[in-house]
Amino acid sequence: MEKLEHPLWIVQLVNALLGPLVRRAGEAIGYHFTGHDVIPAYMVMVLLIVVFITALCVFVRSRLSVENPGTLQIILEDGLGAVRGLLDEWIGPKGHEFLPLVATLGLFILLGNYMGLIPGLVSPTSSINVTLGCAITTWVYYHYQGIRAQGIVGYIKHFWAPPGAPMWIGVVYFPIEIISHAARVMSLSLRLFGNIFGEELVILVLFSLVPFLVPLPMMLLGLVTGLLQAFIFMLLSIIYLQGAVAVEHHEDEHGHDAPSGRQAPVAA
Repeated sequence: MEKLEHPLWIVQLVNALLGPLVRRAGEAIGYHFTGHDVIPAYMVMVLLIVVFITALCVFVRSRLSVENPGTLQIILEDGLGAVRGLLDEWIGPKGHEFLPLVATLGLFILLGNYMGLIPGLVSPTSSINVTLGCAITTWVYYHYQGIRAQGIVGYIKHFWAPPGAPMWIGVVYFPIEIISHAARVMSLSLRLFGNIFGEELVILVLFSLVPFLVPLPMMLLGLVTGLLQAFIFMLLSIIYLQGAVAVEHHEDEHGHDAPSGRQAPVAA
C-alpha cells in the first residue's frame, strides 16, 4: 500500500505551516514524533472537513430564509428532517435531542468517505484511527445518555437482566452484555474502516495499472457505498441510543406496558 501511495501536496503544505508548531508542542509534553510528516494525512483530511463544515454553516446561516429558501438550504433541511424522522421513529418524542451528534457524525463520515474520490485527497475514514475515534465517541455518548436517562443504578440494572426476566439470569446475561457492548466499538470502527480502505485500495491499484477510465466504475460504486456506510453507522448509533435511553412506557390498547419508540433489535 505504501508503494502505491504518493505524497499529497495538501499534506506537505499543512505540515510546512503547522508541523513545527505541533512538533514543539509535542516535545514540550515529552512526546517525540517519528517520520517526516508530523501531522499525518488522515488528520489533515479531518481538518479540511472541519474547515469545510464550518464555512458551510457560516454561509448557510447568512442566507437563511423562511419565505424564500435557497436550494442548499432545502437540501440541508430535508437531510436533517430525514435524520430527525429516524430518531423519532426509533427513540420516540425525545429523539430530536440527539440530532446534533447523530447528524454531525453522519455528515462527517459521508464527507470523509467521499474525499478519497477526489484526486489529490484521501479518505480519512480509510484510517482505523478516525473510524475508531467515531466509534468511541458514539459508545461514550450513548452510555452517558443512558446513565442520564435512567440513573447509574437503573442503567447498570438493564445490563443485569432484561425487563420481566428473573434476576438470577443476570449471572449469565451480565457478562454477555458487557462483551456485546465492548464489541460494538470494534464493530462500528472495523466495518467502516474495512469498506472504505478496501475501496480506496482497489481504486488505487486500478489507477496505477490503467489510469483514467478503468477506475471510473469503482469510483461510481464508491458514491453508493460511501453513502451506505455513513447511513449504517448513523442508524446503528440511533439503535444503540434507543436501547440506552428507552425508559418511558405507555399502555397499549390491551392495557399492557409498551415502550415508546420502535423496539430495537439486538445489534452488534
